[in-house]
Amino acid sequence: MTSSQTRISVELVPRSAESLTGEINDIAAKLPWVTTINVPDLLKFDLRSWDACGVVRSASAQVRPGGTAYPAIPHVRAADVDPDAPLPMVDAVREHGVQEVLVVSGDDADYFTHHTYPVDAVDVIRRFRAELPEVRVYAGLDPYRNGIAAEMRYLERKLSAGAVGVFTQPFFDTAYMSTWARLLPTDIEVWWGATTVTTPASVGYWRRRNLVAFPRDFDLSLAWQRDYARRAIDTAGEQGQHVYLMPVRTSVLDYLDGVL
Repeated sequence: MTSSQTRISVELVPRSAESLTGEINDIAAKLPWVTTINVPDLLKFDLRSWDACGVVRSASAQVRPGGTAYPAIPHVRAADVDPDAPLPMVDAVREHGVQEVLVVSGDDADYFTHHTYPVDAVDVIRRFRAELPEVRVYAGLDPYRNGIAAEMRYLERKLSAGAVGVFTQPFFDTAYMSTWARLLPTDIEVWWGATTVTTPASVGYWRRRNLVAFPRDFDLSLAWQRDYARRAIDTAGEQGQHVYLMPVRTSVLDYLDGVL
């Protein structure tokens, strides 16, 4: 059973304003329990996450009851932020009424086509607190790549810089969620992640790139993915925390219709 305080976000890829609008229409029509939209910043698309949030808010205000827009949370890649220039998204964040952002490290895998900076997420969190003090900042939490002690030390630095909570990498096991819940500070907001992994290649990617160990009962069916999303929502609700759901290689409705 979810808590009334639990927020449920869907992560939407900003391929274009048209695709975002279509997905928002589907969510508003079929998934009334969704409360929030979060938007990654992907370099292969022209639409940056903070501008995509303007599309989300405008589109959802036209189709939701009472004209109430979804709160939209853009992801910001720290590696893209020039340390010697003002934050480039300040005007867009204010124009689009963005009240929360997620700062992630970003990577330099596309170094030869896109310039990145040796900037740590901690530094960008601190800059958001200085340049956009009205905006709530979330940090990333990765339960796989580092040891628990190292990840907790990194989290402490992010919280000291001004983060109010975390978005986790997707989990595939609610027992592992609960283990991490016992380690995290009780006074921060946690957005637990869940996603779809529906092909052997995707399993290989998550194991190789993100060092995920899948539970024994995991399988590739959408039925399993939907059931896990439901269990993740329930577990987050029991903690009074939040969840974000990330459809990959499947439509939002194929993944989430009927979950609640």
